[in-house]
Amino acid sequence: MIYFQLFYVFFKIGLFSFGGGYAVLSLIQKDVVENFHWITTSEFTEIVALSQITPGPIAINSATYIGYRVTGSVLGSIFTTIGVVLPSFLVLFLMILFINKFKESVIIERAFKGLRIVVPGLILAAGLSLLKPENFIDFKSVIIFLLSIVLSLKWNIGVIPLIIGSGILGIIFYM
Repeated sequence: MIYFQLFYVFFKIGLFSFGGGYAVLSLIQKDVVENFHWITTSEFTEIVALSQITPGPIAINSATYIGYRVTGSVLGSIFTTIGVVLPSFLVLFLMILFINKFKESVIIERAFKGLRIVVPGLILAAGLSLLKPENFIDFKSVIIFLLSIVLSLKWNIGVIPLIIGSGILGIIFYM
């Protein structure tokens, strides 16, 4: 039963995941942490970090890890991964079938303009949803957090150097 519930939840998430992986994180957190209590906020934060540093899309990596975490089996990972990927596949398939018919439609163009603006809001919501007290262990973790924001915004440092640097600071600070 849990496998089908996981599939349904991640299918629903995949169906409404406009804007990519970061935008979908708040949807994933809402269901797996708040609604079903399958994992804690701290576990979700760890999953996001692991999904970020492993190759592949963050939404798929997160789904795969959560499926395994909840069920303790690879089958759970398979159900969540297929659940989150299948809607995109189906929508893309339908779009390919009808693209020539609707490519110059004013209604479709306006719909995409409306959808485009929601993406930054979803990404911001995902970021804000991770700003929980349990994610800040102590003053050192706040320093790492603030430093990563400054380096990212002021000097446009990329994600990979920030992750590596934060890991190095974690080793130094918590040795």
